[in-house]
Amino acid sequence: MSDGSVNILIAGEAGQGLVTVGELLTKSLVRSGYCVHVNQDYQSRIRGGHNTFAIRAATFPVEAPVDEVDILVALNQESIDLHRSQVKEGGLLLLGESLDLDGECVIRIPFKELAPKPIFYNVAALGALASVIGLDREAPAALLKKTFGKKGEEIVRQNLEVLEKSYDWATGQGRCRLAPLPPVEPPGTRLMLTANQAIALGAMAAGVKFCSFYPMTPSTSVALTLAAHGPKLGIMVEQAEDEIAALNMGLGAAFAGARTIVPTSGGGFALMVEALSLAGMIEQPIIIALIQRPGPATGLPTRTEQGDLNLALYAGHGDFPRAIFAPGTVEDFFSLTVRAFDQAEKWQSPVFVLGDQYMSDSYRSVAPFDLDALPAVAGPDLSDDNAEGYERFAVTVNGVSPRRIPGFGRSLVLADSDEHTPDGHITEDLAVRTAMVEKRLRKGCGLHADVLPPEYSGDTHPDLLLVNWGTSRGAVLEAAAMLRAQGKTVGCLHFSQVWPLAPESFLLELKGAKEVVCVEGNATGQFADLLAKASGVRIQKLVLRYDGLPFTAQYILDKLGTVSETLRCL
Repeated sequence: MSDGSVNILIAGEAGQGLVTVGELLTKSLVRSGYCVHVNQDYQSRIRGGHNTFAIRAATFPVEAPVDEVDILVALNQESIDLHRSQVKEGGLLLLGESLDLDGECVIRIPFKELAPKPIFYNVAALGALASVIGLDREAPAALLKKTFGKKGEEIVRQNLEVLEKSYDWATGQGRCRLAPLPPVEPPGTRLMLTANQAIALGAMAAGVKFCSFYPMTPSTSVALTLAAHGPKLGIMVEQAEDEIAALNMGLGAAFAGARTIVPTSGGGFALMVEALSLAGMIEQPIIIALIQRPGPATGLPTRTEQGDLNLALYAGHGDFPRAIFAPGTVEDFFSLTVRAFDQAEKWQSPVFVLGDQYMSDSYRSVAPFDLDALPAVAGPDLSDDNAEGYERFAVTVNGVSPRRIPGFGRSLVLADSDEHTPDGHITEDLAVRTAMVEKRLRKGCGLHADVLPPEYSGDTHPDLLLVNWGTSRGAVLEAAAMLRAQGKTVGCLHFSQVWPLAPESFLLELKGAKEVVCVEGNATGQFADLLAKASGVRIQKLVLRYDGLPFTAQYILDKLGTVSETLRCL
């Protein structure tokens, strides 16, 4: 902890309360002014199965998880067996009384002595943890008061007594004390958010009015956040009977004028592909939050991967434009969701926000979003001018036709899944067909003109350029910093929009580095292939991860010495 950070791993079975302990400690740290990074790893079971809640707290912004652990809180024997080797030399292990492990820096928490009932064991663990990292006891105490205040003074009193008793007990274990976290300046107001919560907040800021979904890990919390907070803003959230209905329902709401988001994951989105083509044909703006997990099929339903880029890019029959955003920070998940709504409305096309399980379940501490600084979001044409001559699919120079809303005037608004004339009637006139295809594709030129360039950071003309996209950003930045500390020149090129791509915005960086490596969380280098298609520059060296775990800086450094080409021969 000499660098002003501490890495805590709470491990146990589902149902043992590790998430409760982890969230209470994380909130206490955020309210005390520390920066946090939380990564959750869990198996697809209600109870049992090995789960972890990893907290990285520091006096400086932290970008990614780490492999080594300062403090291991083991709630069962399996956790000791699996994670003992990750504890740094001089690290600390906090165990239950009955667990089997001896050592100089092992603290056995006497839960039965510290808490009157098992229901308070979580608070006892919180008190012990707060003490050993040097967190002022007032932070968790204030949090407990707020958390249990509605349950009455007696419940609050009991929780505070357990907190005080366990904090004092741990303070007395002097032989195992770690260096405390350095003090920080009094914090301003900050939020503790996951990427999925940021997507929901971004949708609210963009004026979303409808969310349809079918529950699927790890996307469901987008809809649940909207359901919890949306009614105050007039937002309707509807759980459909299946994924096919979810996107079709969303398209119906969007046709009626409601800004709409549909959260899903790979297997759910696979069922939505026909409806996606319908969105392309009727030129309907809609946002799809595609939160990735490892496939194929059910795969690893509670783990992470960046394996659905090709799915988002090529899904649907026929040719129609789309945009795909892949945010790399919680702040970007918020702002790029707002931008996604604007692009969908402006170019009347489906737009994707790609996330993954790693970021969807990972808390970060962020400053409150400046809503006044957000750009206005485009919207439909509500003028009703020249209603008698209105054509929903009028052929225009940029491909965008005036989109009006049924019932907002005298204009007749038609939509059909068949090819259609400019006014919306079915046609098999092949000349009209050609004109309508070309009209729709011209909107792709507009999307291309609006594309966000990648973010470049690091040294100019470096020896090594690390190309990455989406949620691998933080680990890549930390790996680059570690390499620079070894005297190497390193640049990072991060893409938060992965389609369309504008080669003129990144070719100089790709060609200016001596060596280029693409870092991405899939088995075949999907983004490297896409870059080659868009720019003609093929990145031959790849660092890939597809075991279900997120990137860490150390993983990237370990793999750089053994970078390989993708498994194209298969």
